[in-house]
Formats: sequence, C-alpha cells, structure tokens
Amino acid sequence: MNHPVDEDIFAGAKILVTGASGFIGTHLCNRLAALGAQVHGVSRTQRSGAGVSRWWQVALDDQRATGDLVRAVEPDMIYHLASFVSGSRAMEHVVPALRANLMSTVNLLESATDTGCRRIVLTGSLEETQGEASAVVPASPYAAAKSAASAYARMFHALYATPVVTARLFMVFGPDQKDLSKLIPYVTRSLLRGEAPQLMSGTREVDWIFVDDVVDAYLALATKAGIEGKSFDVGSGELSSVREVVMKLVEIIGAQVQPVFGSLNDRPMERVRVADVAHTRQSIGWSPKTALIDGLTKTVAWYRNTPTA
Repeated sequence: MNHPVDEDIFAGAKILVTGASGFIGTHLCNRLAALGAQVHGVSRTQRSGAGVSRWWQVALDDQRATGDLVRAVEPDMIYHLASFVSGSRAMEHVVPALRANLMSTVNLLESATDTGCRRIVLTGSLEETQGEASAVVPASPYAAAKSAASAYARMFHALYATPVVTARLFMVFGPDQKDLSKLIPYVTRSLLRGEAPQLMSGTREVDWIFVDDVVDAYLALATKAGIEGKSFDVGSGELSSVREVVMKLVEIIGAQVQPVFGSLNDRPMERVRVADVAHTRQSIGWSPKTALIDGLTKTVAWYRNTPTA
C-alpha cells in the first residue's frame, strides 16, 4: 500500500529538474507545478512548456557551467533526469554516454554538495550492474555510465554527506514518450497507421512501469527522511515479455496487421531483471498502482487522440 506523500513540502519549493523536456521530465514538471513548486528546467537547447517556471540552457558535462547554474538557482531539491538513453552496443556511444550520464552526474553532485540542498534524486537504470563489480560486466556504454554514476552517488554521500538517492528505473512507458523508436510508441503508432511493426524475437522479459507511477515514486524519494545514499527499484515487480506486450497492443487497437517478430536481430547481453518492489515499499512507502493493461490502454488512447505525435 502506498503511504501518502506530504505534498505541501513542494509548495513554493525551488526545484531544479534536468532533462525537464524529456518524457519523464515533462510528466514530473507538470505534477510539481500543480503542487505549487517553482520549477527550473534544464536542457541543452532553448525550450518552453507548461510546468516550468524558468528554463536554463546548460551543458551539464561542463563543470563550471553546472556550478554556475546550481549557485544561481539555489534549489531546495534537484531531480537529475537528463541522460543519453540508448541501449546500443556501438562503440561510438561510449563517449556520449560517459559525458551525458556520468560527467553530468558528478558535476551536479559536486555543485549541490558545495551549495547545499535538501535532496538530490538521481535517475538510475535496471541496466546498472549489481553485485560484485569485478564479476558483472555492463551490457552497454549506457549501462557502464549509469553504474558508475550510482557508485559516485554512494561515494558522495559516504564522504561528503551529500543528500542523494537514486531511483533505479525499469522500463517506463506512457503517453507522450519522446523517443518514438522505443518499443511501445513505435508499435502503437505503426499499428494505428496500419503498418506491421518490424521487431526482434520478442522473447525478452521486461519489468514495465507506467510513467504516472514513476512520478509518484520521485515525489516520495524527495521527501522520505533517512534514505540518503541508497538506491531504490522503481518498477512493477512483474515480468512480461516483449511479445506479450506487443500482442496486448494489437488487441487494444484492434489492429488489422500483425507484427513481424524476428525481422531484427536480438541485442546481445540483454538484462532480465525484476524490480524489488517490496524493498521500495518498505523503505519509502511507494508501490505501483497502474496495471500493465491499464497503462497500455491509456497510452493507446493518448496516441489515438494525438495523431501528430
């Protein structure tokens, strides 16, 4: 059962959100604004949009620029969602993942520690390595950078008492997902157009989590006392294969075409991991509320009603 978050904490609070223009960032900023927060959004390019009081254009892999940003805003809380998100194993993604996912995190941790704030919530990933580091090999440049970022967060808390926590996200989906190459928006849009999605085998099992539940978790992580330095799984606690999810979309849409499984090669070293929801619930009082079929139905409805998306 979810424990209610004291939402009054956010009223009037200055909150810095990196990646504010992204999929999860947009949903989070809108919720924070509705709670009365003063939201400062960060992006690499000029932006505008509901939910953000002021936009800042900053490259977070620039140490000086990041420090200037944090000193200018003096945030009560920081949500770090900005990321280079790609599961590609290509070597050309090593440096972009390093800069966007690790250097940005270290720069924010350093600046926030120097300036001071109530809580920093980092965005981790199910792709992170767990267990004995020497025995677990990251499956991609993205996974390596995310694993290192979480390690730095633990170090900053242990050495410098930085009030940081990490939300280890599983496979987030929902309306208005920005990366249209991701499975659910790609399949949904293809089926709505009457086109057959070209897919891998579909055998991989995944822990899917609806974006509204993720936002609930972020609110809890920013307000729960005594959890600094720790990481928490944010997922459903259940596995469903890619094929199962795709066929649910076919059913919800009433598609006249069938997806083509096996037309693309499976990626090597795919992680199959289920979220430890019991630990997260015990620690911060959060658990997911949206069933997979309900989340998929809401997502399809959004794409039906937003034909330009």
